[in-house]
Amino acid sequence: MEIIGNVEKDAQVRAVASGALPSGDAVIVNSDGTVSVVGITAGPSSTPVLEGVTVFREGSTDDITSAYDTNSNKLVVAYIESTSSGLGKAVVGTVSGTSITFGSPVSFNANTIGGNVKMTFDSSSNKVVIAYRGDSLYGTAVVGTVSGTSISFGTPVVFLSGRAEGIDTTFDSNSNKVVICFNDDGDNQNGKAIVGTVSGTSISFGTATEFETGYFAYPTITFDSNANKVVIAYYDFGGSAYAIVGTVSGTSISFGSKATIRSGSTNSFASCFDSSNNKIIITYSIDDGTGYGALVVGTVSGTSITLGTAVVFNSGTTYQKSLSYDSDVNKVVISFRNAANSQLMTYLFATISGTTATFSAATVSDLTDSRAISSVYDPDSSSVLVSFTNGSTVYGTTQVVKTTASVSNLTSENFLGFAAHTYADTQSALVNSTCTVDRNQTSLTAGQTYYVQSDGSLGTTAGDPSVVAGTAISSTEIIVKG
Repeated sequence: MEIIGNVEKDAQVRAVASGALPSGDAVIVNSDGTVSVVGITAGPSSTPVLEGVTVFREGSTDDITSAYDTNSNKLVVAYIESTSSGLGKAVVGTVSGTSITFGSPVSFNANTIGGNVKMTFDSSSNKVVIAYRGDSLYGTAVVGTVSGTSISFGTPVVFLSGRAEGIDTTFDSNSNKVVICFNDDGDNQNGKAIVGTVSGTSISFGTATEFETGYFAYPTITFDSNANKVVIAYYDFGGSAYAIVGTVSGTSISFGSKATIRSGSTNSFASCFDSSNNKIIITYSIDDGTGYGALVVGTVSGTSITLGTAVVFNSGTTYQKSLSYDSDVNKVVISFRNAANSQLMTYLFATISGTTATFSAATVSDLTDSRAISSVYDPDSSSVLVSFTNGSTVYGTTQVVKTTASVSNLTSENFLGFAAHTYADTQSALVNSTCTVDRNQTSLTAGQTYYVQSDGSLGTTAGDPSVVAGTAISSTEIIVKG
């Protein structure tokens, strides 16, 4: 940086522009000696930022599940109309900024369904697949196609001709298959998984594979795109919680040995994959009277998974958890209902390092007693979209949660002056600095002190931080602060 002239003359500072510098814009000096205009950019937030809340169904809503269609750039939410027909319906949401607009709901099953509704997005066929208990409580799946703000469905297909419980589903992007895990109630409630292949508007299935003998419950399933494996976490009513790795081959799936997550009663599982650290993230509630929310990090190698030491993220009864990984900021967003704090919807970040996690401070909403929580990451708006039943209204609701915040590059010390002319990025630029007169302003009032605002504009009241720009001597001229 070079100072040209002196204070008796119109002294200026010469420096290399970092980014374009329009004439007359407020300028800061960067830590490397370059100069940039004052402005606001999106930067990582230390805690989740809560934005707009939108109702997608005005009426009692249950068994909410969601997926993000990266082909149409739309949110899809499926649910049960729990106080009317009991029909399963789905609705398409369009995210714009910090708000969502929804289209009209469409039924995906002609009759009342029995719950356990779960959904995944098949990025190979650009379809959503909803798995659920359909007619006669049979395990059923249906393929949905998003078009504009609506969705249409093919014919439901039964994958278990018997009562299915504990359903969850994920998409294996290595084999381009949908994997569904479930409790086969007619076969001693054993844990099983089945592979589905989407073709057009239908889905076909291979033969189910049993991976847990005994009462299998509270499952969560996710896909590890580094190891190209699916991982299922669950509770076995024999008394322990486990994680197990599945390998898809063709239309079948095989499993390795299970790893113990916790010896003791455990429930309310959720999981996701951290693609930056290549880790499986599993959360659960400790069912020992405390209900604490805990998280464990898993590393897949071959057909097995090793687990780190579990850490508690909420020291109180923790309900209805959901996880989403935000690849923009490399953080896991945990959404849950916190019974330890008036049943309020709560959000926090988990940052993974090695085989453990650290947590941000919680961001607490004013929504209480919400349930059926499902979250997905929207890479187009860099948001996590959290859908749930609002406890106060029982309406189906979606909230936009941001992991970034608007941040100004202006500090109390780095204001340098105003760009003397217009400069391009990397160009040598002159800046009208301390005690000089900048003649590139508009609409000023002579004799008035002006302050630099966080967005680079000038105002007659102090911003945050308070930075004096100088004193106007005409409508177009300002003496830069001394």
